[in-house]
Amino acid sequence: MSGRPKKRSLALKGHRTSVSLEDDFWEAFQEIAAERQQSIRALAEEIDEKRGDRMGLASALRLFVLQYYRER
Repeated sequence: MSGRPKKRSLALKGHRTSVSLEDDFWEAFQEIAAERQQSIRALAEEIDEKRGDRMGLASALRLFVLQYYRER
């Protein structure tokens, strides 16, 4: 299991942002994007659009990964 979260940079809808994710979550997120034949940016944008203002992007990404693997 990975330790502390690491900052990762993304460009969403033309602006740069960063998220802090543990290595395990980042690797799982990359695997999901590859399985769906999407870029990391495209998948992150999809999640960003659905999350609204209720939570941060990093939390939304973690919950997406968790839900994805629970549904498998």
